[in-house]
Amino acid sequence: MNTKINSAYIHIPFCKHICTYCDFNKYYIDTQPVDEYIDQLIKEIKSVPKQSMQTVFIGGGTPTALSIEQLKRLFKAIYEQFDGIEELTVEANPEELTDDKIECLKAYGVNRLSIGVQTFDAELLNVLGRAHSKDQSIQSVYKAKDVGIESISLDLMSELPHQSLEQLKSSLEIALNLPIDHISIYGLILEPQTMMYNAYRKSKLELPTETTIDEMDEMIESMMEQVQMKRYETSNFATSEEHQSKHNLTYWNNDYYYGFGAGAHGYVDGVRYSNINPVNHYIESIKKHHHARRDEHPVILKEQYEEFMFLGLRKTEGVSRTEFERRYGVTLESIYEAPLNQLIHHQMIEVNPLNGDDIYLTKKGKRHANEVLSHFIIDDQD
Repeated sequence: MNTKINSAYIHIPFCKHICTYCDFNKYYIDTQPVDEYIDQLIKEIKSVPKQSMQTVFIGGGTPTALSIEQLKRLFKAIYEQFDGIEELTVEANPEELTDDKIECLKAYGVNRLSIGVQTFDAELLNVLGRAHSKDQSIQSVYKAKDVGIESISLDLMSELPHQSLEQLKSSLEIALNLPIDHISIYGLILEPQTMMYNAYRKSKLELPTETTIDEMDEMIESMMEQVQMKRYETSNFATSEEHQSKHNLTYWNNDYYYGFGAGAHGYVDGVRYSNINPVNHYIESIKKHHHARRDEHPVILKEQYEEFMFLGLRKTEGVSRTEFERRYGVTLESIYEAPLNQLIHHQMIEVNPLNGDDIYLTKKGKRHANEVLSHFIIDDQD
């Protein structure tokens, strides 16, 4: 593992609208002390040593719900603390990407924009509780392209209530005809305590069948291949390696990263931590204790092995035997010989024939990913 921290996640927990499916830490911006939150967030960022940082990802919530002045304050603090940033990503909603806000992002070095489109279908946008339209999504991409944002990514969703194959296909066709460099396509997960989950519990929503979900996955794979948008992780596709999300690869490579802000998660010096969720509690904790950690979990060695496999096998290239041995001082086979042999025998995983090192999921393995990953859980008695 690279013990140097090369990445930072910054959480902006404010939204102008609450989506029906979202269970991230978020609050209506109109009812929150936003300026005071930014003050304390900056203090938290400045509580770590000044250093070079390869990637910074500002997520939410909705970072673009902030005013231009609030965004400027945050960017200035980031650059005062971190230098050498190679990838600076901001998540954005289409309806909030005004000309002056996009110009602000460009002026402060944002070189990767992740736009939360989810779907171009008006009916499904309404089901999701999204505030933007198809036209606003399309316009936001061209605005970002016009000001020179170097890498533009769209978030899309599949497996939505009442979503047909044709609706998903139409959204993909629109997306792939836009000047974008990256697409993330996430299957809906119904999370408890969301409006959509409650509607589902009351039998007010019809979800796609397993057969339809399989057809959706096959269609996504086929359409991406046709335009040479390469899958590099379970849910992510890029036109080239240059446009892969370097920040998200930090997670999948199981490397360390800072997490700043209310509800943010981080992984530093072998400890995974999460911050306090409520904004006011976060503010008070920073004022009193100069940190806002709610939970800390030292990751023991067996958990590190498991995480290496769980996260690494999400990548198309899979996991590296050499990297496993470099990190842990033991061979991958010495820990997982039986499950590796079994999964190779059942054609769930295979060894890269070109380098003899990487182990990755086969097409069959991807269809049964949860079953495959369960083989890498180490029983306490082992």
